Amino acid sequence: MHIKFYLTIFAIVLIICTYFGTANFAQSEKTQFSEIEKKESGLVLDHMINAHLLEFDAEKYLYDFDYGDVIQHDDLTIRQFTIIANDDMSMEISPGVFFNVWTFNGSVPGPTIRVNEGDLVRITFINNGNKDHTLHFHGIHDSEMDGVFEIVNPGGKFVYEWIASPVGVHPYHCHVMPLEEHIGHGLYGVYIVDPKEGRQQAEEMVMVLNGFDTDFDMENNFYAANTVPFYYQVNPIQINTNELVRVYVVNMVEFDPINNLHLHGNLYDYYPTGTNRISSIFTDMITLSQTERGIIEFQYDFPGKYLFHAHKVEFSEKGWVGLFLVN
Repeated sequence: MHIKFYLTIFAIVLIICTYFGTANFAQSEKTQFSEIEKKESGLVLDHMINAHLLEFDAEKYLYDFDYGDVIQHDDLTIRQFTIIANDDMSMEISPGVFFNVWTFNGSVPGPTIRVNEGDLVRITFINNGNKDHTLHFHGIHDSEMDGVFEIVNPGGKFVYEWIASPVGVHPYHCHVMPLEEHIGHGLYGVYIVDPKEGRQQAEEMVMVLNGFDTDFDMENNFYAANTVPFYYQVNPIQINTNELVRVYVVNMVEFDPINNLHLHGNLYDYYPTGTNRISSIFTDMITLSQTERGIIEFQYDFPGKYLFHAHKVEFSEKGWVGLFLVN
Protein backbone atom coordinates (compact mmCIF):
# COMPACT_ATOMS: atom_id res chain seq x y z
CA MET A 1 0.00 0.00 0.00
CA HIS A 2 2.76 2.42 0.99
CA ILE A 3 4.72 1.53 -2.15
CA LYS A 4 1.72 2.32 -4.41
CA PHE A 5 1.22 5.63 -2.56
CA TYR A 6 4.86 6.70 -2.97
CA LEU A 7 4.88 5.64 -6.64
CA THR A 8 1.78 7.74 -7.28
CA ILE A 9 3.35 10.78 -5.59
CA PHE A 10 6.56 10.30 -7.60
CA ALA A 11 4.59 10.09 -10.87
CA ILE A 12 2.71 13.31 -10.08
CA VAL A 13 5.94 15.16 -9.23
CA LEU A 14 7.58 13.89 -12.44
CA ILE A 15 4.64 15.10 -14.56
CA ILE A 16 4.71 18.55 -12.91
CA CYS A 17 8.48 18.95 -13.41
CA THR A 18 8.27 17.85 -17.02
CA TYR A 19 5.45 20.30 -17.73
CA PHE A 20 7.18 23.32 -16.19
CA GLY A 21 10.56 22.39 -17.66
CA THR A 22 9.07 22.17 -21.14
CA ALA A 23 7.19 25.42 -20.66
CA ASN A 24 10.33 27.25 -19.53
CA PHE A 25 12.31 25.84 -22.48
CA ALA A 26 9.58 26.90 -24.91
CA GLN A 27 9.49 30.36 -23.34
CA SER A 28 13.31 30.57 -23.60
CA GLU A 29 13.16 29.59 -27.26
CA LYS A 30 10.38 32.09 -27.90
CA THR A 31 12.36 34.86 -26.20
CA GLN A 32 15.50 34.01 -28.19
CA PHE A 33 13.61 34.10 -31.49
CA SER A 34 11.99 37.38 -30.49
CA GLU A 35 15.45 38.88 -29.97
CA ILE A 36 16.46 37.80 -33.47
CA GLU A 37 13.23 39.28 -34.79
CA LYS A 38 13.99 42.54 -33.02
CA LYS A 39 17.47 42.68 -34.56
CA GLU A 40 16.66 41.68 -38.11
CA SER A 41 12.86 41.30 -38.38
CA GLY A 42 13.19 38.54 -40.94
CA LEU A 43 14.56 35.16 -41.83
CA VAL A 44 18.19 34.75 -40.78
CA LEU A 45 19.98 32.62 -43.39
CA ASP A 46 23.50 33.08 -42.05
CA HIS A 47 25.21 32.95 -38.69
CA MET A 48 26.00 36.68 -38.53
CA ILE A 49 23.09 37.63 -36.27
CA ASN A 50 25.07 40.44 -34.63
CA ALA A 51 26.58 41.70 -37.90
CA HIS A 52 26.44 45.33 -38.97
CA LEU A 53 23.56 45.86 -41.40
CA LEU A 54 24.63 47.04 -44.87
CA GLU A 55 22.40 49.61 -46.56
CA PHE A 56 23.23 49.50 -50.28
CA ASP A 57 22.09 52.31 -52.60
CA ALA A 58 21.71 50.81 -56.09
CA GLU A 59 20.75 54.19 -57.55
CA LYS A 60 23.94 55.84 -56.28
CA TYR A 61 26.15 52.92 -57.29
CA LEU A 62 24.92 53.07 -60.89
CA TYR A 63 26.60 56.44 -61.48
CA ASP A 64 29.36 56.44 -58.85
CA PHE A 65 32.94 56.52 -60.22
CA ASP A 66 35.97 56.73 -57.91
CA TYR A 67 38.83 58.65 -59.59
CA GLY A 68 41.07 58.46 -56.52
CA ASP A 69 43.31 61.11 -54.99
CA VAL A 70 45.37 62.59 -57.81
CA ILE A 71 49.05 63.55 -57.58
CA GLN A 72 50.79 65.03 -60.62
CA HIS A 73 54.50 64.22 -60.83
CA ASP A 74 55.97 65.82 -63.96
CA ASP A 75 54.16 64.04 -66.82
CA LEU A 76 53.00 61.15 -64.65
CA THR A 77 49.53 61.13 -63.08
CA ILE A 78 49.36 59.09 -59.88
CA ARG A 79 45.93 57.97 -58.65
CA GLN A 80 45.79 56.73 -55.07
CA PHE A 81 43.00 54.63 -53.60
CA THR A 82 42.30 52.86 -50.31
CA ILE A 83 40.24 49.66 -50.33
CA ILE A 84 39.23 48.06 -47.03
CA ALA A 85 37.93 44.49 -46.81
CA ASN A 86 35.39 43.39 -44.19
CA ASP A 87 33.52 40.11 -43.78
CA ASP A 88 31.19 40.83 -40.86
CA MET A 89 28.27 42.65 -42.46
CA SER A 90 24.71 41.50 -43.08
CA MET A 91 22.46 42.66 -45.91
CA GLU A 92 18.74 42.27 -46.52
CA ILE A 93 19.03 40.72 -50.00
CA SER A 94 15.26 40.44 -50.33
CA PRO A 95 12.50 41.45 -47.90
CA GLY A 96 13.06 39.38 -44.77
CA VAL A 97 16.11 37.51 -46.14
CA PHE A 98 19.43 38.45 -44.52
CA PHE A 99 22.83 37.29 -45.79
CA ASN A 100 26.39 37.70 -44.53
CA VAL A 101 28.06 39.86 -47.20
CA TRP A 102 31.81 40.46 -47.49
CA THR A 103 32.58 43.98 -48.64
CA PHE A 104 35.16 46.26 -50.20
CA ASN A 105 34.74 49.72 -48.64
CA GLY A 106 31.44 48.66 -47.09
CA SER A 107 29.75 47.89 -50.39
CA VAL A 108 28.78 44.99 -52.68
CA PRO A 109 30.05 45.52 -55.33
CA GLY A 110 33.07 47.49 -54.18
CA PRO A 111 33.85 50.98 -55.53
CA THR A 112 34.17 51.49 -59.29
CA ILE A 113 37.84 52.42 -59.76
CA ARG A 114 38.32 54.71 -62.77
CA VAL A 115 41.66 55.83 -64.23
CA ASN A 116 43.23 56.85 -67.54
CA GLU A 117 45.54 54.71 -69.64
CA GLY A 118 49.14 55.31 -68.53
CA ASP A 119 48.25 56.50 -65.01
CA LEU A 120 50.18 55.06 -62.09
CA VAL A 121 47.57 53.26 -59.97
CA ARG A 122 48.42 52.90 -56.28
CA ILE A 123 46.00 51.01 -54.06
CA THR A 124 46.47 50.60 -50.33
CA PHE A 125 44.60 47.44 -49.37
CA ILE A 126 43.66 46.96 -45.70
CA ASN A 127 42.16 43.71 -44.43
CA ASN A 128 39.80 44.53 -41.56
CA GLY A 129 38.09 41.15 -41.86
CA ASN A 130 38.43 37.94 -39.90
CA LYS A 131 39.65 35.93 -42.89
CA ASP A 132 42.56 36.19 -45.33
CA HIS A 133 41.87 38.39 -48.37
CA THR A 134 43.62 39.90 -51.40
CA LEU A 135 42.93 42.15 -54.39
CA HIS A 136 43.27 40.68 -57.87
CA PHE A 137 42.82 43.17 -60.72
CA HIS A 138 42.26 41.95 -64.26
CA GLY A 139 44.59 43.77 -66.65
CA ILE A 140 48.33 44.05 -67.21
CA HIS A 141 50.72 44.30 -64.24
CA ASP A 142 53.77 42.69 -62.59
CA SER A 143 53.38 39.24 -61.05
CA GLU A 144 53.92 40.52 -57.50
CA MET A 145 50.92 42.83 -57.97
CA ASP A 146 48.57 40.02 -59.04
CA GLY A 147 46.91 39.45 -55.66
CA VAL A 148 47.23 35.67 -55.75
CA PHE A 149 50.28 34.79 -53.66
CA GLU A 150 50.50 37.99 -51.56
CA ILE A 151 47.97 36.84 -48.95
CA VAL A 152 46.90 39.62 -46.59
CA ASN A 153 46.06 38.28 -43.14
CA PRO A 154 43.43 39.86 -40.84
CA GLY A 155 44.73 43.24 -39.73
CA GLY A 156 47.31 43.30 -42.53
CA LYS A 157 48.01 45.77 -45.32
CA PHE A 158 49.45 45.58 -48.84
CA VAL A 159 50.15 48.29 -51.44
CA TYR A 160 49.44 47.41 -55.08
CA GLU A 161 50.98 49.56 -57.80
CA TRP A 162 51.02 49.39 -61.61
CA ILE A 163 50.65 51.46 -64.80
CA ALA A 164 47.04 51.35 -66.01
CA SER A 165 46.65 49.15 -69.09
CA PRO A 166 44.87 48.10 -71.26
CA VAL A 167 41.97 50.42 -72.04
CA GLY A 168 38.63 48.84 -71.17
CA VAL A 169 36.42 47.62 -68.36
CA HIS A 170 37.79 44.97 -66.02
CA PRO A 171 36.74 43.26 -62.80
CA TYR A 172 38.69 43.05 -59.58
CA HIS A 173 38.04 40.55 -56.81
CA CYS A 174 39.53 38.68 -53.87
CA HIS A 175 41.64 35.71 -54.99
CA VAL A 176 41.88 33.70 -51.76
CA MET A 177 40.71 30.09 -51.92
CA PRO A 178 38.02 28.88 -51.92
CA LEU A 179 37.44 31.53 -54.56
CA GLU A 180 33.72 30.80 -54.95
CA GLU A 181 33.19 31.60 -51.27
CA HIS A 182 34.94 34.98 -51.43
CA ILE A 183 33.29 36.01 -54.70
CA GLY A 184 29.94 34.51 -53.73
CA HIS A 185 29.85 36.64 -50.58
CA GLY A 186 30.54 39.86 -52.52
CA LEU A 187 34.27 40.64 -52.74
CA TYR A 188 34.42 42.14 -56.25
CA GLY A 189 34.17 45.43 -58.12
CA VAL A 190 34.77 47.22 -61.43
CA TYR A 191 37.98 48.78 -62.77
CA ILE A 192 37.68 51.12 -65.79
CA VAL A 193 40.67 52.31 -67.82
CA ASP A 194 39.74 55.19 -70.12
CA PRO A 195 41.68 55.90 -73.33
CA LYS A 196 44.00 58.91 -73.15
CA GLU A 197 41.93 60.72 -75.75
CA GLY A 198 38.69 59.97 -73.88
CA ARG A 199 35.41 58.63 -75.21
CA GLN A 200 32.43 60.31 -76.84
CA GLN A 201 30.20 62.18 -74.38
CA ALA A 202 27.43 59.89 -73.08
CA GLU A 203 25.18 59.14 -70.12
CA GLU A 204 27.36 56.55 -68.35
CA MET A 205 26.50 53.89 -65.81
CA VAL A 206 27.85 50.63 -64.34
CA MET A 207 25.96 47.35 -64.06
CA VAL A 208 27.47 44.44 -62.15
CA LEU A 209 25.44 41.30 -62.76
CA ASN A 210 25.50 39.30 -59.53
CA GLY A 211 23.72 36.58 -57.62
CA PHE A 212 23.40 35.31 -54.04
CA ASP A 213 23.28 31.73 -52.76
CA THR A 214 21.47 32.37 -49.49
CA ASP A 215 20.91 28.74 -48.53
CA PHE A 216 24.46 27.53 -49.31
CA ASP A 217 23.57 24.78 -51.79
CA MET A 218 25.81 26.22 -54.55
CA GLU A 219 22.78 27.47 -56.48
CA ASN A 220 21.81 31.14 -56.43
CA ASN A 221 18.48 32.10 -54.91
CA PHE A 222 18.53 35.73 -56.09
CA TYR A 223 19.93 37.58 -59.10
CA ALA A 224 20.30 41.28 -59.84
CA ALA A 225 21.96 44.06 -61.71
CA ASN A 226 23.82 45.86 -58.90
CA THR A 227 22.92 43.62 -55.98
CA VAL A 228 19.26 44.50 -55.25
CA PRO A 229 16.77 42.17 -56.99
CA PHE A 230 14.11 43.99 -59.07
CA TYR A 231 15.49 47.39 -58.02
CA TYR A 232 15.52 49.01 -61.46
CA GLN A 233 12.10 47.57 -62.25
CA VAL A 234 10.64 49.34 -59.23
CA ASN A 235 12.91 52.39 -59.77
CA PRO A 236 13.34 52.74 -63.57
CA ILE A 237 16.55 54.30 -64.89
CA GLN A 238 15.64 57.60 -66.53
CA ILE A 239 17.26 58.52 -69.84
CA ASN A 240 16.34 60.80 -72.75
CA THR A 241 15.49 60.22 -76.38
CA ASN A 242 18.38 60.71 -78.84
CA GLU A 243 20.87 60.57 -75.95
CA LEU A 244 23.87 58.24 -76.17
CA VAL A 245 23.87 55.82 -73.24
CA ARG A 246 27.00 53.86 -72.30
CA VAL A 247 26.80 50.95 -69.85
CA TYR A 248 29.87 49.21 -68.42
CA VAL A 249 28.66 45.63 -67.85
CA VAL A 250 30.53 43.05 -65.73
CA ASN A 251 29.19 39.56 -65.00
CA MET A 252 30.19 38.34 -61.52
CA VAL A 253 27.55 35.63 -61.03
CA GLU A 254 29.07 32.64 -59.26
CA PHE A 255 27.84 29.02 -59.64
CA ASP A 256 26.11 29.61 -63.01
CA PRO A 257 28.22 29.14 -66.18
CA ILE A 258 26.47 31.88 -68.19
CA ASN A 259 24.44 35.04 -67.83
CA ASN A 260 23.02 37.41 -70.43
CA LEU A 261 21.58 40.86 -71.05
CA HIS A 262 18.64 41.58 -73.35
CA LEU A 263 17.41 45.09 -74.21
CA HIS A 264 13.81 45.71 -75.34
CA GLY A 265 12.74 47.93 -78.22
CA ASN A 266 16.29 48.64 -79.36
CA LEU A 267 19.72 47.25 -80.27
CA TYR A 268 23.12 48.27 -78.98
CA ASP A 269 26.73 48.37 -80.09
CA TYR A 270 28.78 45.91 -78.06
CA TYR A 271 32.49 46.29 -77.29
CA PRO A 272 33.81 43.11 -75.58
CA THR A 273 36.09 44.07 -72.65
CA GLY A 274 36.02 47.63 -74.05
CA THR A 275 39.53 47.25 -75.45
CA ASN A 276 38.55 47.97 -79.06
CA ARG A 277 37.09 51.29 -80.19
CA ILE A 278 35.14 49.55 -82.97
CA SER A 279 31.94 47.71 -82.07
CA SER A 280 32.10 43.95 -82.64
CA ILE A 281 28.34 43.46 -83.02
CA PHE A 282 25.03 45.34 -83.18
CA THR A 283 22.57 43.26 -81.17
CA ASP A 284 19.92 43.21 -78.45
CA MET A 285 21.42 40.37 -76.38
CA ILE A 286 24.86 39.25 -75.22
CA THR A 287 25.83 36.13 -73.28
CA LEU A 288 28.60 36.33 -70.69
CA SER A 289 30.60 33.80 -68.68
CA GLN A 290 31.89 34.70 -65.21
CA THR A 291 34.03 37.88 -65.11
CA GLU A 292 33.33 38.42 -68.82
CA ARG A 293 32.50 42.04 -69.47
CA GLY A 294 32.09 44.75 -72.05
CA ILE A 295 30.63 48.12 -72.97
CA ILE A 296 27.23 48.59 -74.58
CA GLU A 297 26.12 51.82 -76.28
CA PHE A 298 22.67 52.76 -77.54
CA GLN A 299 20.13 55.54 -77.87
CA TYR A 300 16.33 55.46 -78.04
CA ASP A 301 14.31 57.24 -80.69
CA PHE A 302 10.96 56.82 -78.98
CA PRO A 303 9.89 57.63 -75.40
CA GLY A 304 8.36 55.07 -73.06
CA LYS A 305 9.24 52.19 -70.74
CA TYR A 306 11.65 49.52 -71.99
CA LEU A 307 12.68 46.36 -70.17
CA PHE A 308 16.23 45.09 -69.84
CA HIS A 309 16.83 41.71 -68.25
CA ALA A 310 18.47 38.30 -68.35
CA HIS A 311 16.99 36.21 -71.14
CA LYS A 312 17.70 33.20 -68.95
CA VAL A 313 14.20 33.39 -67.54
CA GLU A 314 15.07 31.92 -64.14
CA PHE A 315 17.43 34.84 -63.50
CA SER A 316 14.91 37.51 -64.49
CA GLU A 317 12.16 35.93 -62.41
CA LYS A 318 14.51 35.91 -59.41
CA GLY A 319 15.41 39.60 -59.64
CA TRP A 320 17.65 40.32 -62.68
CA VAL A 321 15.24 42.66 -64.47
CA GLY A 322 14.92 46.44 -64.83
CA LEU A 323 13.39 49.27 -66.82
CA PHE A 324 14.65 52.24 -68.78
CA LEU A 325 12.18 55.13 -68.68
CA VAL A 326 12.88 57.12 -71.83
CA ASN A 327 11.71 60.74 -71.63
